[in-house]
Amino acid sequence: MDRAELSITVHRSGDEAVLRLAGEIDMLTAGQLSAVVNEVLTDPPPRIVLDLGGVTFCDSQGLGTLVVLSRKASHAQTLLVLSNVGDFLLRVLDITGLRSALMIRNETAP
Repeated sequence: MDRAELSITVHRSGDEAVLRLAGEIDMLTAGQLSAVVNEVLTDPPPRIVLDLGGVTFCDSQGLGTLVVLSRKASHAQTLLVLSNVGDFLLRVLDITGLRSALMIRNETAP
C-alpha cells in the first residue's frame, strides 16, 4: 500500500481553514481526506479551502469523496472551496458533470 500517498497540511487563519493536499486522492487515501475534513468540521470555520495544487491523481472514489465532503460542509454552514485545481481534474469534473456540484476558485497565476 505504499504506492498511494496523500499528505495533508492544515492551516487555520481567521475565517478559513486551508487544507493543502499533495499526492493522490483515490480509494486508498479518500478516507484520510474525509477524516481530516471531518476533524476541521468539529469546529467549522466559515470556509474550508482544499488546495489541490499538489494533487497528481484523483479517481472516481476521490471525486465522490469531494462531493460528499462538500455536502457535509454545507450542512455545517461551511463553504468547501477547491483551489488550484489542475487541468486534468477540471477535465474529469467536466466529463462527469460534477463541476457544477463543487465550488472551484482557481487563482490565475501572475
